[in-house]
Amino acid sequence: MARANKVEYRCSSCGHTQAKWHGKCPACGEWNTLSEHQVSAPTLDRHARRVGANAPTTQAVPIAEVDLSDAERHPVGLSELDRVLGGGVVPGSLVLVGGDPGIRKSTLMLQTLELLARQGQTTLYISGEESAAQTRLRGERLDVGHPGVLLLAETDLTKVLTEADRAKPSTLVLDSIQTLFAPELDSAPGSMAQLREVTARILMWAKRQGVACFLIGHVTKDGQVAGPRMLEHMVDTVLYFEGEAGGLHRLLRARKNRFGSTDEIGVFAMTGKGLEPIANPSEIFLSQRPEDASGSAVMPALQGSRPILLEVQALVHGGMPSGRRTALGLDRNRINLLTAVLERRVGLAFADHDLYLSVVGGARLNEPAADLALAAAMVSSFRNLPIAQNTVCFGEIGLAGELRPVHATESRLKEAAKLGFDHAVIPQASEKLTIKGMRLSSCKTLGDALDALFA
Repeated sequence: MARANKVEYRCSSCGHTQAKWHGKCPACGEWNTLSEHQVSAPTLDRHARRVGANAPTTQAVPIAEVDLSDAERHPVGLSELDRVLGGGVVPGSLVLVGGDPGIRKSTLMLQTLELLARQGQTTLYISGEESAAQTRLRGERLDVGHPGVLLLAETDLTKVLTEADRAKPSTLVLDSIQTLFAPELDSAPGSMAQLREVTARILMWAKRQGVACFLIGHVTKDGQVAGPRMLEHMVDTVLYFEGEAGGLHRLLRARKNRFGSTDEIGVFAMTGKGLEPIANPSEIFLSQRPEDASGSAVMPALQGSRPILLEVQALVHGGMPSGRRTALGLDRNRINLLTAVLERRVGLAFADHDLYLSVVGGARLNEPAADLALAAAMVSSFRNLPIAQNTVCFGEIGLAGELRPVHATESRLKEAAKLGFDHAVIPQASEKLTIKGMRLSSCKTLGDALDALFA
């Protein structure tokens, strides 16, 4: 006889569960996020028998003797996607792809399966939101039609895994994870219980079969993947596809990656044939830079392993009794720190000025090397003095107003020289750098750097 259902309280923010209700979640600290859920006690037993009944018995082995032949990466062929993934798709990995509706997540996944199929692999696309005919029409627009790309329109997870066992694909795409449901549970598709059960079963199936799985997930208004945060903890990689709704470019970045760096970004261009990787993103970010405009500075930012030239813009507006600070793509605390250094060490008063800063193109700057470019843009707008078009600057600013060297200085300068910049204002380093065709102004303090920029 089955035991009666029990009640548990689950946090909608982090997925933490406990037996009693509290006003504040003890795991993440959020208030009023615990909600009551009915849990069927025998579900875990049935789940364990269903998933693990046929699983082979394994034994522990020394870590140096683990076979790595089954964990070799398979490059997709989309250079920007391979870069963000860390070199390619890892068999048995679980990748969560999030993004706003209409951002072209499905387009990216269809192109990925087509390129893998052209390499001789069998791939399977599960469509839970569109019919098979609708998906085929989308594929025809993208030149996706290889016989190795299999298509199934289904939302029942049991039928999906049954077909996957029969087809034996090397890569599986589930579009989307919120539409799939486990028939053993009474809750609706997309609910917290369904998401947990569906993801857990897919995770164990993918690890056992050695199949790379991509889960497409919807996002909420604040840009987070819809559903509990536990999805991000369960998967191996979390990718976010970003871009303006009417824009021509898309950014792919990794928030979590067990097989590579989370600092890499991929840049794509929207075309009539789908997404095209952009080999030189610096040209895209600087393509519409205004000439002789104050408040604009260019810096070579390090995105993972490659430098990309980004434009930082600042607008200083005075006449307010208490200035406000607005930053897009930047750390607001860093802006406040730089503002205090400029007031104390340079003598520029920003207290009664509104300050607006942004990184052009939707990119993000989190590294300390952006300090000098941010300060230069603020001073340029404050004094209404433009920075020379052929000048780049970067470096970390200390609280004493000193400039501190940053890593990968030479590679940053070479990227700037490649695009025609012939003057760079940088911190004074211990070694002597020489870049062909570029004049370097090495400075010890922020004041020296501003003198070099506005001379």
